[in-house]
Amino acid sequence: MFTIEHEFDHTAITLIDEGEEPRAEDATILAFEDCVVLEQIDPMLDEPVRITLSLSQVRDLMAALNLPEGVYPKR
Repeated sequence: MFTIEHEFDHTAITLIDEGEEPRAEDATILAFEDCVVLEQIDPMLDEPVRITLSLSQVRDLMAALNLPEGVYPKR
């Protein structure tokens, strides 16, 4: 399951790991005009861990999800 919320300066998507035994904490993706921030609570520290990706990194990630194993230089 996931939720989508549109805010003034970003869109927030929350991925909820459902099932009989949830495997991970909910993950939130904050999409801004110039970057994307991934956020998830670290259950051991009970605080959020954040990773910021540039839009170029997001495009590379999207491409990588559909490619076989290998090294792919920029074109």
